[in-house]
Amino acid sequence: PDDIEKGGEHLAATSMFQQKAIEVRAQKINWQSYLQSQMISQEDFSFISRYDVADAPTREKIVEENPLQSAKTFYSLLGHISKDQTIQYLLTLVDDFLQVKRTRVNIFREYARKRKESVWAHFLNLLNRPDGFIQNMSARVISKMACWSAEPMQGQDLQHYFLWLKDQLKMQKNNYVQSVARCLQMMLRIDDYRRAFAAVDGISTIVSVLSGKVNFQVQYQLTFCLWVMSFNSEIATRLNNHGVIPILADILSDAQKEKVSRIILAVFRNLIDKPEEASVKKENCISMYQCKVMKQLELLEQRKLQDEDIQEDIEYLMEKMEASVQDLSSYDEYVTEVKSGRLEWSPVHRSERFWRENAHCLNDKNYELLKILLALLETSRDPLVLCVACFDLGEYVRHYARGKHVLEQLGGKTLVMALLSHTDPNVRYEALLAVQKLMVHNWEYLGKQLEKPSQPQAQAGISVA
Repeated sequence: PDDIEKGGEHLAATSMFQQKAIEVRAQKINWQSYLQSQMISQEDFSFISRYDVADAPTREKIVEENPLQSAKTFYSLLGHISKDQTIQYLLTLVDDFLQVKRTRVNIFREYARKRKESVWAHFLNLLNRPDGFIQNMSARVISKMACWSAEPMQGQDLQHYFLWLKDQLKMQKNNYVQSVARCLQMMLRIDDYRRAFAAVDGISTIVSVLSGKVNFQVQYQLTFCLWVMSFNSEIATRLNNHGVIPILADILSDAQKEKVSRIILAVFRNLIDKPEEASVKKENCISMYQCKVMKQLELLEQRKLQDEDIQEDIEYLMEKMEASVQDLSSYDEYVTEVKSGRLEWSPVHRSERFWRENAHCLNDKNYELLKILLALLETSRDPLVLCVACFDLGEYVRHYARGKHVLEQLGGKTLVMALLSHTDPNVRYEALLAVQKLMVHNWEYLGKQLEKPSQPQAQAGISVA
């Protein structure tokens, strides 16, 4: 979006934030009373009382007469007035002031430089106010200043701002979440800001919000954020470590709005295009394939969409996915499944040959896959995932001589044993079998003594077709 108003499409006054801004602009502030009570200076009164009632051309002349006076007055009034209603009005005035001409951000910069003050401090402090509109209008002004200024926002100020945006995204029932997302849409178009947001673990927050129940507009806006971030090849390389592909594949399967489908496909394309390592490109392709993206693309093709870009992305993604699964080894399939966090009884898990040939591979990259399996035991709430993870850890121990020692060192034995008291009988069964493999040698004999739950989980493997 060229400016913060456009979350990809004009929303007019559909969001609560936009509606509130219209109400605030319609208010009349009695500046004379502030002057009489000596809360503002004569100089600030002269500027604000003229500027407030003037039409657009007259406002332009007032600013040109003495540009620094406008920054001085806005800063001064925001610093000396405490009434929420007036602060709301002033911030909306500042936002409109910047929207008319982007170069006006430099007036604030210049004034702060001459005073040896922070250009951000006033606005960052307002993020702590209890009033939601004041917080979000301040955030909006900050994003415009950060994106339109010749000098970027940096260091602690930038980190503080991004952490605030993250907290707002995570807040339950935040009525201003669309406004928060718009600030991010704007900021993340700049590469330095993409890196800074990734550094405060912003990607995980976006993925977490997208995995919950949010409306299509927020889905679009946050997926847009992932899309602009994926233009950075380093970020694109790591993006699916956060489970981006499975979450977006889920949203794509339910998407009713074409713009949501379009932006998801644009992210998928960048996840193949932008990483520099061929292995990452292939892994992302396989992950899309396993998450049934190919099926969704076929359904989208049948809908005869008008958008040429989406048609081109569909063809590109289908071609890349088909090529990646041509020479797909069972180990490639396994790696992608584990990294997706969505374990199922796919054929590789039950294959004796697979474990005989590949158990030692779970040690690669400092035990990367083992650590993912253990993390799933700790965090997953899905009984199927827990069952398969327990089974895989047991097979690793059975087929790799030092497996017991490695799992002990990584804390795996404790995690598996904790599942012996799980509410699901299938999880208890697989955990017990895995514990036996960890503790005894003649596991086949003892394993046969165990009685399987009467209703074992469906062993429908994930089809790679």
